[in-house]
Amino acid sequence: MEQRTIPGLLPLLLLLLLPPAGRATVCEGEGRWPVPYRRFDRRPRPDPFCQARYTFCPSGSALPEMRETDVLAVYRLQAPVWEFKYGGLLGHLKIMHDAVGFRSSLTGKNYTMEWYELFQLGNCTFPHLRPENPAPFWCNQGAACFYEGIDDAHWKENGTLVQVTTISGAVFNQMAKWVDYDNKTGIYYETWMVKSSPEKNSRVWFEAYECSKFVLRTYQKLAELGAVFKKMQTNYTTITLFSGEPACLGNETTLFGPLGNKSLALAIRNFYLPFKPYHSVKEFFLNLLKILEEVVLDHRFYLFYNLEYWFLPMKYPYMKIAYEEIPLPNSNATKFDV
Repeated sequence: MEQRTIPGLLPLLLLLLLPPAGRATVCEGEGRWPVPYRRFDRRPRPDPFCQARYTFCPSGSALPEMRETDVLAVYRLQAPVWEFKYGGLLGHLKIMHDAVGFRSSLTGKNYTMEWYELFQLGNCTFPHLRPENPAPFWCNQGAACFYEGIDDAHWKENGTLVQVTTISGAVFNQMAKWVDYDNKTGIYYETWMVKSSPEKNSRVWFEAYECSKFVLRTYQKLAELGAVFKKMQTNYTTITLFSGEPACLGNETTLFGPLGNKSLALAIRNFYLPFKPYHSVKEFFLNLLKILEEVVLDHRFYLFYNLEYWFLPMKYPYMKIAYEEIPLPNSNATKFDV
């Protein structure tokens, strides 16, 4: 019993260690659970340091304007993450990528729309540690990608390609305006969901912001515009951390700036050090042991969310990858006559 109460005291102790000049002002959304995902006025230009091994949205195009009288089938698309590299391997672990497909009845053209990382998943989940800069450096932008065509083999072979609703061209055009807004204001990829426990109705501290959340937001917008979805089971991958109540530590300036807390800044930097790419099997296992020591033995995880650092007092079972059912939305309007 005594051991379980210690992690809950750590956030308070860490905050008390901060000198008055180095303490963060109240973080945006602090005390509101889940912490609201911050939106921005514009998308910043990525730093040239951030380079993707695989080009983001190589055949992408702008969303076309459909004729209002067009009728479009809307498809749920799902396939294993990194299927192009590992085939259906991650599908067996239910680690899936989600997208939305459209088919125009007037032109017969197919389209795919998805949201994913600009610089691959690892860069969005963990930072780079550069010797010339004490602060961790993040390449964690995500964005929408729209292109003509649906790769049937990609989505069908190890995943899902199924129609979920039908919309008019007018609804598609309204959705396209919303996608433009959503893409310009929601710019950072957030891998982790953080909850207080694995129980179904446990408190959510942070929501993830990744491909499946974009699909769910798109479905909800279509429902608001009148789309009526079929009754079917739909599941999505969630990667969840479990912790006690998080404590906001501050942003890059308050932690790593001239008036920041050097010991806490070093602790954050050292925490991320084992997550760097490994160059040998031995290095991989040494880093894994360090991660387990931080998360499992010391009950410690530093989360970067909304450009701020949060301390998570970790709790058993620490992390879980689940394939959870999230129902399709109910329509808020009457279906159009087709």
